[in-house]
Amino acid sequence: MDCKQGHFFRVGFFTTIFLMHCTANAQGINRKALVQRHAVHVDAMDSLASLTVGNGSFAFTVDATGMQTFPDYYANGVPLGTQSDWGWHSFPNLENNVLSSSQKQYALDGRMVSYTVQTKGDQQSEKASEYFRVNPHRLQLGNIGLELLKQDGSIAGLKDIVDINQVLDLYTGIITSKFKLEGIEVEVETSCHQQKDVLGFRIHSALISKKRLNVFIRLPYPNGQFKDAGNHYSHEANHQSRLMGTGKQYLIQHVLDTAQYHLQLVSSNIAKAENFAAHQFRMFPQSQTDSFSLVVGFNPGLQAKNITENVLSVRSNSIKGWHQFWHSGGAIDLAGSKDPRARELERRIVLSQYLTKLQCTSSNPPQETGLTYNSWFGKPHIEMHWWHAVHFAQWGRHDLMEKSLDWYFRSAEKARAIANRQGYKGMRWQKMTDNNGDETPSSVGAFLIWQQPHLIYMVEMLYRKNPTSKVLDKYKELVFATADFMADFPERDSKTGYYNLGKGLIPAQECFDPLTTFNPTYELAYWSWALQTAQQWRSRAGLKPNPQWQEVVQHLAPLPKANGVYLASESTPDCYTNPRYLADHPAVLGAYGMLPAVHAMDTAVMHNTLKLVQKTWSWNKTWGWDYPMMAMTASRLHLPEDAIDALLMPVQKNTYLKNGHNYQDGRLTIYLPGNGGLLSAVALMCTGGDLDTTKQPGFPSNGNWNVRWEVLYRSF
Repeated sequence: MDCKQGHFFRVGFFTTIFLMHCTANAQGINRKALVQRHAVHVDAMDSLASLTVGNGSFAFTVDATGMQTFPDYYANGVPLGTQSDWGWHSFPNLENNVLSSSQKQYALDGRMVSYTVQTKGDQQSEKASEYFRVNPHRLQLGNIGLELLKQDGSIAGLKDIVDINQVLDLYTGIITSKFKLEGIEVEVETSCHQQKDVLGFRIHSALISKKRLNVFIRLPYPNGQFKDAGNHYSHEANHQSRLMGTGKQYLIQHVLDTAQYHLQLVSSNIAKAENFAAHQFRMFPQSQTDSFSLVVGFNPGLQAKNITENVLSVRSNSIKGWHQFWHSGGAIDLAGSKDPRARELERRIVLSQYLTKLQCTSSNPPQETGLTYNSWFGKPHIEMHWWHAVHFAQWGRHDLMEKSLDWYFRSAEKARAIANRQGYKGMRWQKMTDNNGDETPSSVGAFLIWQQPHLIYMVEMLYRKNPTSKVLDKYKELVFATADFMADFPERDSKTGYYNLGKGLIPAQECFDPLTTFNPTYELAYWSWALQTAQQWRSRAGLKPNPQWQEVVQHLAPLPKANGVYLASESTPDCYTNPRYLADHPAVLGAYGMLPAVHAMDTAVMHNTLKLVQKTWSWNKTWGWDYPMMAMTASRLHLPEDAIDALLMPVQKNTYLKNGHNYQDGRLTIYLPGNGGLLSAVALMCTGGDLDTTKQPGFPSNGNWNVRWEVLYRSF
């Protein structure tokens, strides 16, 4: 193994080893062959097999026709979404709700602390909580599909579409869809521009010249629900749309309260367009040939943009953009492995790279269902930002991770206001939020704290890649303010002399009572690591160590343990016997999975903890990133068989669909933290942590795994 550029930094009372990217062998991986052998093939109308094109800030999901022809059928599967990072909407605040009405005071360790929660009992507070939980919400921007006419003039239905042969070429980001209607073939090619919210469609069929193929556009209204599949067509009077244009260019304007955006449609042939029903439009190709091409651009505001793209330039841009992506950063090739699970693992790895790139690389943290459909009203959860973004840096695509860090600058003053309202120093990062950093009422989210160190983790990865004053100067004030809150939040126990985390928190394992829980193992380890790293940033910036930070690190409560295992928290000694605590995330493993051994971590105790979790946990009550987290813990413990077993555990929450999405249940049919976690886990399984000298510690050396990898970066 060739590990390049080893760097060592000693700061104060601890040492960090900084290792740059490694490559497993000198012979390069044939990346095109690696990616293309996992092209997605669809041969039926499968509501869980919809496919997506996109660019990280905009995405368009299609059914087996290559467009959004049957949105209702797919609504309960993986919906046919059209979403952009800029597309947000709020219902009118007719009752003048204010966020402060949903804030409640709690007596914690001798101080009153205000949390923004879902209040009950008081009508005004309940209304405010509900309003700000729902608003703002991400918009489904519209359906673009085919209207296919049968010989008798009726509109073709789902069962009329036969001989489906659809392929997503991951290497180019282009979907080619073929099918037949009454014996006549239709071919649709779908692509997305990689810098603009612009789609390209190339359609070829004898149905065009027979006047039996049209294009429809439907503009839905937000449903205001946890999930919005983009097929809510009621409330017609609550929004306005307008069609303008003629010939080859049309403009559709859409106004929903204060949200405004438009679609521009540019066709290769003259087409007639009509507004045939409320917020529903139809384009009739006037071509005498069997080909029709259409470019559709989405933009905020009502003023038309100058679209210079045609369908060939969109196609070419997609090919160029995806080629650049696949030939940058890391790659893992498992070809030649004897273990029958290797091909499935490689498929998940490749598809997860595709999905996270097109769903999760805007200037904001993504929601857990990306740009496909709304979950939790389309709002990002900042505790999930680690799972969405860290893998990009591990795979040498630091620029894609850094894009979403812009959110922290825009949200900084609101994070400072939360800390100040609660009586703490620094900035307390929001949990459930929006692009503007506003709080969302949540009786769970308001008490979470494990999102707090994520910023320090991610910017430390940037500094490892580029240890310059430029990186320090850009992020140091955010790091210091983040650490200020972390040092001020713990309370010193007069009896033990330790600083306790809590009461007044819910750990990453969310089934705990915030008013009785204290000293969760994972959060203690993360707190210790982040405060030490923040001190390191002060040293790099030429500053003395912060005495309060050091005081807290040196006297932070020890990791709670009993009977040779780590506890989920000090306040739950029954966490392995009480069924209530054997569900949700086994977050205790994150203390030596997401993190290296810190805060007097005893790896033998963690080994016992992993084995107990494997034996006792309710795996049907977990989440998709729990399996990668367990694999990372096993990898750090040099238990490669356990790491592989965790990644490929045959349970529902660890299912990866044909399109690569991590399926959870009927409510969350896709779950991108699972995809991102998978990529983090396999990178760590290849590289090991900073102090690892074992080659590929997460893959068995039994001769059944042939693992080739390149340009992966260690993560501490």
